[in-house]
Amino acid sequence: MRMWLKAALPLVTLCLTFGFVSQALAVTVSGRTSTVLEWFDTAEEETAVPLYQYLNLNVTNIADKGWHLRSYGRLSGDLNDEVDADSRLYYVYLQKRNLLKKLDLKLGRQFIITAAGASLVDGIYLDYRNLGLVNLAFFGGGDATFYDGYHADDTVIGGELYGQFFGTLAASISYMQKWDQGDLSHELLGLDLEYDVRELDVYSETQFSWLTDEVTYFVLGGNYQPNTKWTLNTEYLYSLPVFSSTSIYSVFAVDEYQELSLEANFRIDNGFNAFGRYVHEYYESVDDANVFEAGIEKLRTLNFSGYLIGTYRGDDDGQDLYGAKAYAAYLFSPKAEAGIGFHYDVLERELGFISDGTDSRVDDTTSQRYWIDATTYITPKLNVQGKLEYVQSDLWDEYTRGRVRLNILF
Repeated sequence: MRMWLKAALPLVTLCLTFGFVSQALAVTVSGRTSTVLEWFDTAEEETAVPLYQYLNLNVTNIADKGWHLRSYGRLSGDLNDEVDADSRLYYVYLQKRNLLKKLDLKLGRQFIITAAGASLVDGIYLDYRNLGLVNLAFFGGGDATFYDGYHADDTVIGGELYGQFFGTLAASISYMQKWDQGDLSHELLGLDLEYDVRELDVYSETQFSWLTDEVTYFVLGGNYQPNTKWTLNTEYLYSLPVFSSTSIYSVFAVDEYQELSLEANFRIDNGFNAFGRYVHEYYESVDDANVFEAGIEKLRTLNFSGYLIGTYRGDDDGQDLYGAKAYAAYLFSPKAEAGIGFHYDVLERELGFISDGTDSRVDDTTSQRYWIDATTYITPKLNVQGKLEYVQSDLWDEYTRGRVRLNILF
């Protein structure tokens, strides 16, 4: 109970405080709180009971000056002290459009995403719009991470030049530097292109590592939509892991990964879609693989929703994967919805271990996941969700996981 109070009271106090402030300053406050309780067995066969309190808070037009606050985070902990359920501050920043003429500002913890790379930055983002044909953005600050120690000299800086050309070509060039405890760890360039003409949309994204002098990410694809029923997509992907220059892993050779995919989507009816997908996976150290997937999906337009998907993955090594996914949900009344589903996957792997030259073993792994879920809509801004699932694996044995979530919109 003490842990519950520690998690809930600060957020409740914050909501009430902003409620009073919003009336005094004529601002608009909106957002959502989610209280989540889970339970499951760990690998040591102990029961973990993590409790999470999420808060998404948006405050607009602060002091009637056009300043906006965006924030999202959680307070958390395990009631049984079995697993690390750490608190997180995902983002919190102030935003102001036209701080100066054509200049927008974001200040605080924020996600920065460019073709050169992405980072969670504790710092500043400046966007200077409409400099002729282009826009110019700069960013910099602390390079935040959830899983490692956060040092004052872990920093990131960069910028982006972007714009719309010839009416149909969107292009951007970006640059990013990362520093790990004062040492340069990453230096990356990015190029993002998208050309849209009639029914065809062609796109490309390239990342180049200046420190290692190599392309580390490249994608080239196209979407073709001849009519409102059909959508066709093809894509080539190349990826090479990028390690920090300060990491020991940066001296080891790594394998590149490539894939070529083809996908077709067909709209059968309103909210009722079918798709088929083929992916050829290229590997350096193991055999290539072919992956086929097809399925149908029903979005809820009235009462019923769900999906049915089949997957097959095969290669010459015999590491075949046969899988099926199914889910069905029904809205019984405006107040209640329930669903049932399963994901059934078979992974056959042949792993040879050489001991005396004659020994070999076969590791066959089968995993299954079954669940039921339900949602009750108490009011338009208050609902409770629950999910209970059973997971079975030849490798990890079996366990049961439960989750209850209370959502409040304001």
